[in-house]
Amino acid sequence: MQIDGKQYLSVWFENERVKMIDQNKLPFEFRIAEYSNYLEICDAIREMTVRGAPAIGAAGAYAIALAAQNAPEEKFRAYLRTARDELIATRPTAIDLRNGVNYVYEQTIKFIPDYRHSRQVAILAAREFAKKSIDDCYQIGKIGSEIVPQGARILTHCNAGALATVDWGTALAVIRIAHQQNKDIFVYVDETRPRFQGARLTAFELEQEGIPHTIITDSASGFYFWKKEIDLVITGADRICLNGDIANKIGTYEKAVLAKEHKVPFYVAAPFSTFDLTTKEGADIPIEIRDEDEIKRINGTYLANPGSPALNPSFDITPAKLITGIITPKGIFKPKDAARQVQI
Repeated sequence: MQIDGKQYLSVWFENERVKMIDQNKLPFEFRIAEYSNYLEICDAIREMTVRGAPAIGAAGAYAIALAAQNAPEEKFRAYLRTARDELIATRPTAIDLRNGVNYVYEQTIKFIPDYRHSRQVAILAAREFAKKSIDDCYQIGKIGSEIVPQGARILTHCNAGALATVDWGTALAVIRIAHQQNKDIFVYVDETRPRFQGARLTAFELEQEGIPHTIITDSASGFYFWKKEIDLVITGADRICLNGDIANKIGTYEKAVLAKEHKVPFYVAAPFSTFDLTTKEGADIPIEIRDEDEIKRINGTYLANPGSPALNPSFDITPAKLITGIITPKGIFKPKDAARQVQI
């Protein structure tokens, strides 16, 4: 991704440390956070210093690589197993985290008791997992740009950009490449309460690359559907089931319902790591419930009645029947066919 004219990844491994762009600081401050052990990365994932399903998958992969560097030989396997379990537990909904952590863990333990080789393999496997995410996202952008017409007015929700992946993004990869193709597009950016990933992060990425856009409140999208000023909806996903149901940031479901009512195509863009081939349907996905203070307070200041409780589900489920197609690195598929296609 481009930030102030320089190219960055959202998360990477350098000088025996994991580095990542601190997404909690953007867009007001640009900060690179650095971590030397997996427990620090557990905190970074929980606190959403790094967020977005593919990005936390890569962070988890690098965290296991760090654990392999730090594990004592006499407890190597047990140390890695503990690190794996603690990392996966940090955020339960996004399947990329489990996939990234397990991939590096399984590659690493193959070479025990050659601990020196295991440690080297862990770093190589983590880098391989992150590189695969970058390549997948670029292909998503190339393939997905085909469904973006000239002059399209696009609605997106949350942040499915380079910050949420490792580079390029998923939904924003499609938008980036369509913009590079001079398609004269315009993007409506949902603010995405309660953490404002759209207003803070998606808008930041679009501004950095000169892509025309505007921020709207989450509840304003219905108004623009009604005015026939939205031609296309593209979102990312945090998990895709066998039947094509998806979990994504809270508020995605209602955008899909609105798109269906107004006969506007609704697409989901996702890499292979977001598919969960062990989960049949959306009802089986665990939904992360986050702290009520995310809704009631910002920077320590109350926005809501302090004495009232608040419910804060972080994700919702969008049924396959509301999704026009799923954009993958292999092509665009009907939701019911997507999981089978990515296995071929």
